[in-house]
Amino acid sequence: MRDKVFIAFQQNEESRPIIEAILQDNPLAVANEQPAMVKIDAPGRLVVRRTTIEEKMGRAFDLQSIHINLISLAGNIDETEDEFILAWHGA
Repeated sequence: MRDKVFIAFQQNEESRPIIEAILQDNPLAVANEQPAMVKIDAPGRLVVRRTTIEEKMGRAFDLQSIHINLISLAGNIDETEDEFILAWHGA
């Protein structure tokens, strides 16, 4: 279904606060935890906010560093220093 987007991270301590922040900021998102990864599905749009991740980590965070533990994603990406947004353009 093309209106769903997802993002998947390695399941580790570095990813935990990022995943928590994504779930907090996207109430319709659903986390599917597997032994080595966590896949987060969302209808239509998914937003990753730097400020929420920083709140969870208790320190400054460069949003570009989410790519270190990123496994896969589905959707078009719009990215700034403050937000990483997944959505299908033109859908």
